[in-house]
Amino acid sequence: MSAKHHPSETTVLNFGCRLNALEGETIRALASASTTKTVVVNTCAVTNEAVRQARQTIRKIRREQPHVQIVATGCAAQIDPNGFAAMDEVDRVAGNSEKLSPAFWAGTEPVRVGDIMAVRETAPHLAQSFHARTRAFLEVQNGCDHRCTFCIIPYGRGPSRSVPMGAIVDRAKALTDAGHQEIVLTGVDLTSYGPDLPGAPRLGDVVQRILAHVPDLARLRLSSIDSVEADDALLEAMESEPRLMPHLHLSLQAGDDMILKRMKRRHLRQDAVAFCDRVRARRPDIVFGADIIAGFPTETDDMFDNTRRIVADCGLTHVHIFPFSPRAGTPAARMPQLPRPVVKARAATLRAEGARALEAGLAGKVGARTTLLVEDDNCGRTPDYFRARLAGPAQPSGTLLPVTITGVEGETLMAAP
Repeated sequence: MSAKHHPSETTVLNFGCRLNALEGETIRALASASTTKTVVVNTCAVTNEAVRQARQTIRKIRREQPHVQIVATGCAAQIDPNGFAAMDEVDRVAGNSEKLSPAFWAGTEPVRVGDIMAVRETAPHLAQSFHARTRAFLEVQNGCDHRCTFCIIPYGRGPSRSVPMGAIVDRAKALTDAGHQEIVLTGVDLTSYGPDLPGAPRLGDVVQRILAHVPDLARLRLSSIDSVEADDALLEAMESEPRLMPHLHLSLQAGDDMILKRMKRRHLRQDAVAFCDRVRARRPDIVFGADIIAGFPTETDDMFDNTRRIVADCGLTHVHIFPFSPRAGTPAARMPQLPRPVVKARAATLRAEGARALEAGLAGKVGARTTLLVEDDNCGRTPDYFRARLAGPAQPSGTLLPVTITGVEGETLMAAP
């Protein structure tokens, strides 16, 4: 969760994904026209815990700021508008499309949530910049046409839809001209980009077009991708374009074929391993991250062990572990559930596996020369997405600096010019 403040006393609290963070910028700009002090809670629905945290935050805001206007929006509000409207603390509820509409913020309707499945527009807002941030997110796709059995997000985001390449390139130029050294392409299902556009371009085409037409952009990065949808142009760019960062975060979710089938994923275990091997052969400095769910319904000990071993077999470094959370309305919620202590124990085992992988990745960087994009407090990210702290005098945010990695403190690399 992150908070953004504005002189008009509008605050936006973003939960969940990078797309919410991006949209929070637009919400802040639109809501700032109001003369009423407003707190916007931009919710996430990916897990029950995410929804619980949003509701808890809303209640806390009302206790601490009894006279502020509270607006609930985001995926959880889109999926359950009546539930949020029924909260005494909530003044207004906006759907995921409506939250980006000037008409909602200019009006007074208590609830404005439309049919997200009927939405066909993508990113009409395209936030102009991210103010003092050195890294900017650029939405290129929204929604999802897949129906993974554990996932509620398609019902919060609607069908997959793509931003035309010309608009993406124009915005990338504007963000670069505004001083952003790094742009992160983001979406709900990023690698599904393009079939709804004339000529059916792919994500790799977008990447190559940005790099060709925005020569002053220092770094281009991708958010989470589905490896089974990665196209040849994307792999070519990863091999030949040093400005495309050597870090891919994969939506793996599991490492066992039966669990993957029950999740209704479109890849098998060997597909994931082969993809990582193929990309690593083209770009030896690549670092992989992944999302993995622990304790999916029906998962046996052997199935779980296959998932545990995927960390090493794919050579993962940045691993995000999610204990399975049954979401009402999804097929997985109706499958035979594992006891919660088992789910938690398996999540802990996977987190320990991920911690060992990260520790090894950090240790392997010591002595290397790399570049650091300074963000704040002399900290920033290396190209392969390791967090690093720069020794010596404070550098301005946005400085892109060649450094030597001198050591490791916890989960942070130490760097010197």
